[in-house]
Amino acid sequence: MTDLLTFHDNLPLSLYIHLPWCVRKCPYCDFNSHEAVQNPEKQLAYVDALLSDLEYELPRIWGRRINTVFIGGGTPSLFTEEAMARLLAGLRARLNLRPEIEISLEANPGTAEAHKFYGFRELGINRISIGVQSFNNDSLKALGRIHDAGEAAKAINMAQAAEFDHINIDLMFGLPGQTAAGALEDLQEAVDYGTGHISWYQLTIEPNTVFYSKPPQLPEEDLIWKMQQAGAALLAEHAYDNYEISAWSRPGEQCLHNLNYWQFGDYLGIGAGAHSKLTQVGEGSVSRYARHRLPERYMQLAGTAGAIVESRKLNPSELGLEFMMNILRLKAGVPSALFLQRTGLPINTIQSELQNAEEQGLLEWDISTLRPTEKGQRYLNDLLQYFMPDTEMA
Repeated sequence: MTDLLTFHDNLPLSLYIHLPWCVRKCPYCDFNSHEAVQNPEKQLAYVDALLSDLEYELPRIWGRRINTVFIGGGTPSLFTEEAMARLLAGLRARLNLRPEIEISLEANPGTAEAHKFYGFRELGINRISIGVQSFNNDSLKALGRIHDAGEAAKAINMAQAAEFDHINIDLMFGLPGQTAAGALEDLQEAVDYGTGHISWYQLTIEPNTVFYSKPPQLPEEDLIWKMQQAGAALLAEHAYDNYEISAWSRPGEQCLHNLNYWQFGDYLGIGAGAHSKLTQVGEGSVSRYARHRLPERYMQLAGTAGAIVESRKLNPSELGLEFMMNILRLKAGVPSALFLQRTGLPINTIQSELQNAEEQGLLEWDISTLRPTEKGQRYLNDLLQYFMPDTEMA
């Protein structure tokens, strides 16, 4: 029962804002994204809906400080400087933002414009994540991207010229027709830009995507594993730390927003299809909320209870699983005491599961630290099976 949960302090809180439009939806994408809205007036109307949505949520987070803001999508860089300025001014007027807060924005090279990048930086956005995916034109075409390698290079150069404090390059491997040498060439080019953060992850085929209904020919699993091993060695050689399964950073360059997710902190999500996870310390509960996915309908309902299409409190077994699903992505793990702090449950509620996973060499656990082994990170799905409700492992 959730009334057994005991919290002593508010959890760290982040804000996620979803801008759901793209120029064109990529065939591998399963995010809530829709064909582009180019009309500046409609962008401003969407921002007004976001701020109404935020005002509706204020009683749930009253008095709590926002540690990070992440503006994702979709392609947020499609939005005008005017729309972004209205959004950020609205946040500052309504929220208690941490001084020197990390504010991230996702951008795609096909929508990158120098004046916008400078404008976004002046508005206080200090971290930009550029969805390059590949520097190879054949791979970009196979992925259905709207940009080419030259535009990818230009976007990174623009971000560096605009002097964002932190720049991330999103890159995929295991692409249709890709060789191990090709994957390493992509990664080496990303490294050569010298950005502080690289998100490097395997292309996977997700349900409800074009690739799911018309699967491309992907490299064999053994070849993908070779790519992953060789790429990890290359990144380590250039002083990038693999702090999370698919995230690599130089010292001081970790994404604080994503770290809050992986450490099972709280987050409020506003925008079409956005999800939230919020802890109410006083009543000893953890709840999840989801908003209407269709942008037009969301805009009509924003600021009312109707915008929320799902709301439920998590039970203890769900909390244990969700905590482990997140923290086991972190290579260094977390302090064992974090389980109680973030779930409101004593760690002995999952002690037998921890011991079973430890016996299989998937997990290391003691009074101070909880972390996956290298084997546990490679076989993460197998490791998580130990924490599934009503699941018995051999």
